[in-house]
Amino acid sequence: MVSPSLDRSLEHVLREHLTTMRQMAFVAGPRQVGKTTVCRALANPGAYFNWDDTDHRRAITAGPAEIAMRLDLDRLRAEKPVVVFDELHRFGRWKGFLKGLFDTWGESLRIVVTGSSRLDMYRRGGDSLMGRYMLYRMHPLTVAELVDARQGDAPIRAPSKIDDARFERLRLRGGFPEPFVRDDARFSNRWQALRAQQFVREDVRDLTGIRELDQLEVLVRLLTERSGTAVSYSNLGGEVQVSVDTIRRWMSTLCTLHHGFLVRPWHKNVGRSLRKEPKWYLSDWSAVNDPGARAETFVAGHMKAAVESWTDRGLGNFDLHYLRDKEKREVDFLVTRERKPWFLVEAKLADAGLSPHLAHFQRETGARHAFQAVVDLPHENTDCFGRERPIVVPARTLFSQLSP
Repeated sequence: MVSPSLDRSLEHVLREHLTTMRQMAFVAGPRQVGKTTVCRALANPGAYFNWDDTDHRRAITAGPAEIAMRLDLDRLRAEKPVVVFDELHRFGRWKGFLKGLFDTWGESLRIVVTGSSRLDMYRRGGDSLMGRYMLYRMHPLTVAELVDARQGDAPIRAPSKIDDARFERLRLRGGFPEPFVRDDARFSNRWQALRAQQFVREDVRDLTGIRELDQLEVLVRLLTERSGTAVSYSNLGGEVQVSVDTIRRWMSTLCTLHHGFLVRPWHKNVGRSLRKEPKWYLSDWSAVNDPGARAETFVAGHMKAAVESWTDRGLGNFDLHYLRDKEKREVDFLVTRERKPWFLVEAKLADAGLSPHLAHFQRETGARHAFQAVVDLPHENTDCFGRERPIVVPARTLFSQLSP
């Protein structure tokens, strides 16, 4: 059980959505990131339905009329009730069920749906629910969320100091709520092992057509050790003993199930960019043993959460890339805004000389800001975005400015 004092930014986002929009709210994200805890808190009494509960499943399979009867939707109310459907993606006819409920009773209630991959996957394909929902992606905890989970109307806000002990706990235990709240090494070790096993043996097995689970587990272990590195599909295929096409499909599955994510190189020519190797990052940076790779994954997680949150909230179209040229100059991250370079971030564990690659790529891309984000530096109560020349900044200061 997650501590009730742990304020989550998505709860604020969803409360605003439910009061200002008629569309259903779809909530996707990694296993055990806190989706159920947040969404269940929004539901009216008796209006939470979990597909894994036998009675709830009976009500869902009976159809929209059964849900309407249980919620007394034929009664006049000053406020529309909020109904939450959890793990609904496991129901084979979930799309038709939601379409019928929304089209018949959409003016009488507000609907929140949680799940892992299929909600996000469905958005990418043909969509009979088009115009009936908004997707929100939930991420592990971030510095900005721990400092102040409320959102503003802009992606960047003033810097705020996070307690040093809380920052170290976030870096060490990761951003998943339960190990973060417990802050116990033995519990974290057991939680990670169990989560990895459940991910492959339950999520992948139940939600995909993959049957070579033993080999997939080998790939998952390899990718845990290689967070922050460029992906070589041919090398991975050789190590796992499957084809390159299979590795590509499995990597896509791992990303769709939010086990990790790929960061692709940026190039003005999109075709050339897609031909280059992406970099892989694990969603749970606490599982990365190498200190340098963990620091880079820690930064990557914050950047990914920021760009997806800003996009989901309608603040613009944001994306995350990295930069590398033929001379092997590289910068870890480039955040784009409306497909135009906005700011660069080079991740470092400890303080060191400013990387000359930042200035080079700032000139090449025209990005307005260039930061060398150092994880070990203490907070500075100064606006990182007030400087346009390349500069060394504390990672915790930069993170605090990325509106959750």
